[in-house]
Amino acid sequence: MSNYFDNTTMIQTIFKWKWHIIIITIVAAICGAVFSGPKFITPLYKSEAVLYPSNVSAYSDETFTEQMLQIMQSNEIMDSVVEKFDLMKHYKIDKGYKYWKTALINEYKDNVRISRTPYDAVLIKVLDKDPEIACAIANEIIRLYDYKVGKLHKVKRLEVVNMYKYQLDQKLEFIDSLAKRMAEMSEEYGLLDYENQSREVTKGIISSKGKSDAANDLLENMEKYGPEFVAIKKLIESENKSYSVARLEYEQELRFYKADMTFSNVISEPFASDKKAYPVRWVVVALCALGAFFMSILVIYLFDNKKI
Repeated sequence: MSNYFDNTTMIQTIFKWKWHIIIITIVAAICGAVFSGPKFITPLYKSEAVLYPSNVSAYSDETFTEQMLQIMQSNEIMDSVVEKFDLMKHYKIDKGYKYWKTALINEYKDNVRISRTPYDAVLIKVLDKDPEIACAIANEIIRLYDYKVGKLHKVKRLEVVNMYKYQLDQKLEFIDSLAKRMAEMSEEYGLLDYENQSREVTKGIISSKGKSDAANDLLENMEKYGPEFVAIKKLIESENKSYSVARLEYEQELRFYKADMTFSNVISEPFASDKKAYPVRWVVVALCALGAFFMSILVIYLFDNKKI
């Protein structure tokens, strides 16, 4: 038993049974070539897309790429893809099967893989027996992502638009109330332009040596209501400036809300492949041949050197 795994013995065994080993290896390679053919294994075609997120806002501490991954891998997008391409029928899953939902999810995740690249982009890889469908699914995932993010953004933008609209309405109402008060003061007390009127009234009183009743009345009104009139005028000017700034921000948010935007930059467009990606026939043949080669050596060695 001391020489049971002796290298010399093994080499001698290999040379002794070399033709048997060669034949077994060749037969295994032929079987691998035959059984990896389309009659036994359905060939799958691959369609890929590489893209970056764009025009998006942060919802938490996650990066924009992580955010894109979360949305693309969501059940909502998966369900939409399954429904549009009737993947239950396409994957030949019987809905009468007790675990059909689990089988469908597993099949989908096996054929649709979404991951992050080393350069922080998102890679969509779709495998399918029909190259056109593989390409269409990849494009549909991108479209659904843009739609989903657009929908989320519109909801948030609408909240901001409504906030600005309410603010503008309140400011406009306040400005109108100030303007109404100024109009009342102008009509009742003759106050129009406080600074110019002050100079003119002073000149009138001096020139008429204080005998102008109209000038004295206006002066009295200006002394009594002038500070309020001036304060209202300055407040209206300030509120008008504030209203203009808020109006610009409101119009910008409204433009974003109504804009038809995309939220992905596609670096590599998906296309219908003309060459199958699975199975890789030469790999199957090589693995079968190597497996048969080493297994035959091991089995022959054990039987040839068996000692009873």
